[in-house]
Amino acid sequence: MLAKITVKPGRIILNDGSTFLVTSADGAIDENQAEGLFVQDTRLISHYELTLNRHRLLLLASSNITHHSALYVYTNSELETLKGILPKNCLVVSQQRDLVNCMHEDIDITNWHEEQVMFQMVLSIRSDFADIFQVKSKQLLIRGHIETTWQDGKLTVQYHSGESFHRGLIITTNNASSPPHNANGRLVFDIALEPGESWHLGLNYTALVDGKEFKPPEVYSLDHTTEAGKERNAFIEKAMRIQSSNADVVACYQQALMDIGALQIKVEDKGNQLWMPAGGIPWFMTVFGRDSLIVSLQSLSVYHQFASATVVRLAQLQANKVDDWRDAQPGKMPHELRCGELAQLHVLPYTPYYGTVDATILWIITLAAAYSWNADAGMLDECQPSLKKALDWIDNYGDFDGDGFVEYLSRSQSGARNQGWKDSGKAIIYPNGELVDPPIALCEVQGEVYKAWKEAAELYERWGEKARATQLRQKANDLYQRFNERFWMESEEFYCLGLDSHKQQIRTITSNPGQLLWTGIVPEERAHKIAQRLFQADMWCGWGIRTLSSKNRGYNPISYQRGSVWPFDNSLIAYGLKKYGYFQEANQIAEGIFTAAKYFDGGRLPEVFGGIERRPNNFPVPYIDANIPQGWSSGAIFLFINAILGLEPDAVRQRLKVYPTLPDWLPDLELTNLTVRDAKVALRFWREGEQTRWEVTHIEGELQVEANG
Repeated sequence: MLAKITVKPGRIILNDGSTFLVTSADGAIDENQAEGLFVQDTRLISHYELTLNRHRLLLLASSNITHHSALYVYTNSELETLKGILPKNCLVVSQQRDLVNCMHEDIDITNWHEEQVMFQMVLSIRSDFADIFQVKSKQLLIRGHIETTWQDGKLTVQYHSGESFHRGLIITTNNASSPPHNANGRLVFDIALEPGESWHLGLNYTALVDGKEFKPPEVYSLDHTTEAGKERNAFIEKAMRIQSSNADVVACYQQALMDIGALQIKVEDKGNQLWMPAGGIPWFMTVFGRDSLIVSLQSLSVYHQFASATVVRLAQLQANKVDDWRDAQPGKMPHELRCGELAQLHVLPYTPYYGTVDATILWIITLAAAYSWNADAGMLDECQPSLKKALDWIDNYGDFDGDGFVEYLSRSQSGARNQGWKDSGKAIIYPNGELVDPPIALCEVQGEVYKAWKEAAELYERWGEKARATQLRQKANDLYQRFNERFWMESEEFYCLGLDSHKQQIRTITSNPGQLLWTGIVPEERAHKIAQRLFQADMWCGWGIRTLSSKNRGYNPISYQRGSVWPFDNSLIAYGLKKYGYFQEANQIAEGIFTAAKYFDGGRLPEVFGGIERRPNNFPVPYIDANIPQGWSSGAIFLFINAILGLEPDAVRQRLKVYPTLPDWLPDLELTNLTVRDAKVALRFWREGEQTRWEVTHIEGELQVEANG
């Protein structure tokens, strides 16, 4: 029996769209931890404690019921009451929480003692209205002022900062068995219960956000479905489904579906509601350029509507002027959008912030990839002006020193030092472990530019602009030659991490060159050398490919990006290996990640886990601060399935090509609800000896399915 690993032991996490709740296992909230009720990037509840006669309850069990609801069950410790000593384990207390626009809470207490009991239940609730960045950094500083009022059984706490920033929380009872009192900043309930009698309290929590109210329904029911919940259910209904004799793979896929469905956030376009993927809980439940784009790319075969919503929303936020404070330049796509206090008061530049080198380039790739799945001419034409601006950004601002490569350098006092996907301040280092100073031209970014230019050329062909298409293809070909001359390390038979500020190779061995394969910038004769190098012992740990070679002085297997394993990184590498025909290597990565997923609670992959070597008697070790669920880790599961099956759509011509190479640990696989344009198809794949066979079992609409290779 496999050990089960919990990434954040002792935590219960709920979310409904961008609203989320993090508590300890016993339902309490500690203001000094990354816990609380968060709405619009603001912590509305920073402290929560439930006591009986000043004694904490004894937790019996707690768990999520759904993504937006949880149940906590307690009993009492030994209590001194007005009627004498109440032995422990006489009361059963259940507490159910549900995020419904804001939050609803039900508390039920049943007396199983043979005598009447009398006690006080006290709810201690405080609000610090801390910005999410303050909570993350544990640097809590109140800039505004807090006012609390108690009137007619309603507790209202309001926070004002500056001229316009306003947040608040209203707490009201709902179907309470006894009325509340307010004393010493607490809600107090006097309770008397006969043997076998029960007591009930319903609480509604309403959020106040700049004049708007986010409140639970007046009449609450357990089967209530929120707007985000309805969208999650619709996504799961429409998404591609799988079946296999490998139950672990199916369970992992189902968990990824549930998580991606819950990580959706609402955006609007021309009066229409769209839903796009956010980054992850707890820190990235917002529009997050790079993450949202990569999740969209990973999910194309499962649900290509994500990509449409993401490219449209990011196009709305595309920068139109130079703003060094926000690292913005015309045509650049955003990195992160926030609406908390620090952003609104311009303490931080997230309104939005544009400090990402790859979001603009990935936006072009995602636009083209979405069109290959949906053939949505309306989406494409709507994004045409933004495409031109994004391409201009690459030429005019991405390659800001004119050396033919795109590099990054923050011009903001509060900007990110590193602006590729490895964006922690200590991620980019030399072989001796010393930090590399920006500007830095990362290898994978050049591959993404190459792919973006080639994909954009195809789109301009569709618009009849052949001269523009020819120009873009020539630029891509020139970059291909230039890149392979400057970034290849002959002595290592591998690509360097990037070029430093002196235009010298950063000769560090990392996972980054593995991502070059899916972009197509690697010559065929070098692809096998990349594959071989990635699977040497210093890079391949058995669970996946490490972000950094274990031979590097800066290596640390439980660090964020200096030796850990990122599932999304591995999914892109595997996808690229398959495109170059290295299906056994791609399947080996998939096996490592899927096996790791089996150890994590619920089969849910965290954002990142340790690069400690896999052995017969160990298990994957979590990174302590990993986000979970995380969008692109869930999306990695989808991309691994895509890589194994070699799905390649051409929605315009109503075709789908497949190149399945099932490994022995996945001997059969069935897909249903696979959508290309308006057609839906079901496919069955199975192994016969070392060969993979396949057939179409059902089809709705016009679609030609054929073998690729």
